[in-house]
Amino acid sequence: MTDQPDPRPAPGTALGPPARVRAVVDDGRGDRVVLQGGSSVALQQLFAGADAPEPLLAAFANGMATLPGELGDMGDRLQSAQASADWPRYGRAMRQLIDKYIRTIDQHSPDGQPDSLRLSEQLRLLLGGAVVALLQHDPDLREQAQALAVRLRQWQPGAALEPIEQGARELGHQIGVRAESWQEQQALLLELFALLLENVSELLDDRSWLQGQIAAVRQLLAGPLEAESVERTRAELREVIYKQGLLRQGIDDSKAAMRSLMGEFIERMDGMAASTGEYHDRIGSYALQLREARSIADLNHLLQEVMQDTGKVQQQAAQARDHLASARQEVERAEQRINQLEQDLRAAGDLARIDPLTQALNRRGLDELLQRELARAARNHSPLGLAVIDLDDFHQTNDEHGHAGGDALLQHLVAVCRLLLRATDGIARLGGDEFVLVLPETPGADSMATVQRLQRSLAHRVLTLQERRIPVHFSAGLAQWQPGDDADTLLRRADDALYAAKRQGKNRVHAG
Repeated sequence: MTDQPDPRPAPGTALGPPARVRAVVDDGRGDRVVLQGGSSVALQQLFAGADAPEPLLAAFANGMATLPGELGDMGDRLQSAQASADWPRYGRAMRQLIDKYIRTIDQHSPDGQPDSLRLSEQLRLLLGGAVVALLQHDPDLREQAQALAVRLRQWQPGAALEPIEQGARELGHQIGVRAESWQEQQALLLELFALLLENVSELLDDRSWLQGQIAAVRQLLAGPLEAESVERTRAELREVIYKQGLLRQGIDDSKAAMRSLMGEFIERMDGMAASTGEYHDRIGSYALQLREARSIADLNHLLQEVMQDTGKVQQQAAQARDHLASARQEVERAEQRINQLEQDLRAAGDLARIDPLTQALNRRGLDELLQRELARAARNHSPLGLAVIDLDDFHQTNDEHGHAGGDALLQHLVAVCRLLLRATDGIARLGGDEFVLVLPETPGADSMATVQRLQRSLAHRVLTLQERRIPVHFSAGLAQWQPGDDADTLLRRADDALYAAKRQGKNRVHAG
């Protein structure tokens, strides 16, 4: 949604001054493009920071994109393929580049450096660096790419290009074939891992603290496996696991205390049972002595012994009763502590669903909320509204007040939303200054009214930064759930509506 800078370098900044193009008629075969301009110094600068496969591929594509005419268009295609990591498409574009232009490049440029050698050097760097690095797991293709890079380094203007062309076509074809196989293997492994997680999740109680971690990994597998998202999920899970480890230790300690307490109580009960058995034996003995008594003195002595033994048993019973009451209190306190710690444990798992800056839901939390609300809407045939909102002039606030000012603006937006929205509504931050409102049981007209009311409230609740009043406006796109919609479909329609609202100006709302 937000304005993104053009990733392509400005003309003349990557390969030196813009290349000059002239058309040359070649024996009736049509026009051919001739490159002139640029320098080896500029070429070295272009590739200086490209020390990994993807930056090297990007540098080559950016360099090509600075050239005019069809070569620039070819650079655009290379940029697009590199940005989406579509290496088979990148390879096809490279083959077209070699087929169409390598043999038609003029032999010499004004500075004495043949342009054909410059392009040959770019291709060699591409093959020897990026492509070889990307093929580390396939020794055969890696050796084939290295051999082709050696041929390019040894090639001189005027030498035959057919062997290089044939090698490039064969390498591109093999990479395309292997890429499909690699993608299939990766997809199968991901499906197997997702199935394993699903089965583990079904074996767990819904309240289990592991549910949050499993949901985080399943959400990661559902989207594209980008390095940034994997690292972000790993960092979040490490923090959650650390907090859960502390809480689990508290639970283990409380359970150990309960076991110790129950063991001590059982020992006391065993002792009491032994004393009671001994008491019964002694009573039997007293009964026998009673029958054999011959005098009042014998009866008095016997009565004193009976009273002493009975008093001991009563004392032990009273002590056992007091200990039982104390043990019950200890058990109740331990149970309360365990319940509280388990709640804290589940809450720690929920942290992976919350945006730490604004306390709104993050993308993972939004996906879970949408799954629940979509299921409810389908089950009850009830309306469900969704709005994607994007702050106007957010970058200007960031430029004038720094990141702290931008953060305050995002927090202000969420705070106002919480004041106006119902408890059943949801707000999530997708990233940057883009948010999503989930409005259950809300028809289209009411969704529009809710978003417009939020716009008016933000206009009245002006944010103050560094003693300056900052107006807060946003554009929004609305979409209503329709039978058969999934989360991606609903979000895509709302996203398209947001684009339409932005085309109309600022502070607009458009229903898709």
